[in-house]
Amino acid sequence: MNLKLGDVQTTALIPLAVKANETLRKHARIRDQKAVEIIRALRIDTKQYDKFMSHEGVIARTIMLDRQLKGIIQKNPDTVVVNVGAGFDDRFSRMDNGRILWFDLDLPDAIAARRKAFPERDRVTMIAGNALEDKWCKPVQEALAGRKAKPVFIAEGLFMYLTLDQIRTFLEILKNNFPGGGILIAEQNCKMMQKNEKHHDTVKNTNAHFMSGTDSGQEIADLTDGFRLVEEHSFNEEMKKYSIRAKIFALLLPKLNDRWATFQW
Repeated sequence: MNLKLGDVQTTALIPLAVKANETLRKHARIRDQKAVEIIRALRIDTKQYDKFMSHEGVIARTIMLDRQLKGIIQKNPDTVVVNVGAGFDDRFSRMDNGRILWFDLDLPDAIAARRKAFPERDRVTMIAGNALEDKWCKPVQEALAGRKAKPVFIAEGLFMYLTLDQIRTFLEILKNNFPGGGILIAEQNCKMMQKNEKHHDTVKNTNAHFMSGTDSGQEIADLTDGFRLVEEHSFNEEMKKYSIRAKIFALLLPKLNDRWATFQW
């Protein structure tokens, strides 16, 4: 499998490597056979993409988002989900209830790579497009016709690579194209990590750069009228369950880790 990815899109190899290596562990906390398959097909050395803190962070964020999304789908079995900046994520396989509709949105080079790795599947649509332009919205709008559940948008490993102005543009696209309201679950990066990106254990091995950071999801909600911060949870909440090192990190640097923030409009 030959891949040609941009600098930011290359960061998709980090969660891919982590999920593959975790799946192969004896007592795996998550299982992602597609990640294992892709890593083997790529024949890449995962060492630079799989360091302790990134590994634990990716596992924690995966467990936390899976749990939250499953809860939403259980309440609304006809949910339409848009995975923004999907990379090689295979969350649909873990969420599928036989009724949900799913969209994987990413830039053209990332989707071209994704199409090589993922077969066409019923109720899953891959969209090659820029999240900051509203051309991608039409098929999602059409999918929502006749469905009562509000759409859910997930942005994992995305906002830190956007400026606050770009995030504002994205929020306004959601608000203007889905006026009936919706849910956005987005990973948040902190300001300190943005300033110290050269110390990040895996992103420093790519050419990507953190373009923004927040100390609270409220800073995101304040970017445009109509958005409300519902809840926010540090990855530390999950990470500290599994290792002494993570417990110490959570105790000494409680605000340094990424968070999941949920918004509604």
